[in-house]
Amino acid sequence: QVQVVESGGGLVQPGGSLRLSCAASGTIFSIYSMGWYRQAPGKERELVAVITSGGNTNYADSVKGRFTISRDNAKKAVFLQMNSLKPEDTAVYYCNKVSGVTLPWGQGTQVTVSP
Repeated sequence: QVQVVESGGGLVQPGGSLRLSCAASGTIFSIYSMGWYRQAPGKERELVAVITSGGNTNYADSVKGRFTISRDNAKKAVFLQMNSLKPEDTAVYYCNKVSGVTLPWGQGTQVTVSP
């Protein structure tokens, strides 16, 4: 059974940092390009960071220079280091494939940036 579980979210002040983790099971993880998505209240889900199977990365302009995506294929895990957080980063964060049929969506992890 394929499963994706996100963790690491929380409440942080503006300018703070968080590290999100995503663990996948039941799938051949290493061949996929993976991404972190986020969905803020009342907004559509958006893709903010991508990492290919070979480790190449790409970022949305809104997070470029502040967020870093990485992966550990042996552990079937993807990470998102978020620095210099802003209130507009507040959202539920998810990880999933960035092309083809998506994996089942996890519950996500809530990130709240507030004074």
